[in-house]
Amino acid sequence: MAVKKTSPFNYINAINTSKNNLMRGSNNDTIAEKEYSPFLTNRALSYFNDTIGYANEMNQRFAVDNLLQFEYLLNIVRPKKRFSKWVKKDNDRDMTLVKEYYGYNNTKAIQALSILSSHQIKIIREKLEKGGV
Repeated sequence: MAVKKTSPFNYINAINTSKNNLMRGSNNDTIAEKEYSPFLTNRALSYFNDTIGYANEMNQRFAVDNLLQFEYLLNIVRPKKRFSKWVKKDNDRDMTLVKEYYGYNNTKAIQALSILSSHQIKIIREKLEKGGV
């Protein structure tokens, strides 16, 4: 019988709203504990004023077992609907342009972006523009 994988967002939803302990009483508790991602959970909780302190506490105690981290957050965070978009880098589009134009990898593209002016990036964007209908 195949064990169903649990999404990291299921753990976040359990902490925020449903308050179901996904690591105890599942088909395989050890797999459920291994699938838990403290980094993603703490990052999701860090977007809100009422949970940022709890996320910081877990970041400071990164060596604690996943089960203990999850159960701490499950029991300390008050139930509330929380949703926010994940913050992404602004220069991703410019970085892909530089990577395509010069044939650079991510590291070199970031270095190139630090020395290129906005006018030069505009020229690169115009040269790589693919016209059509």
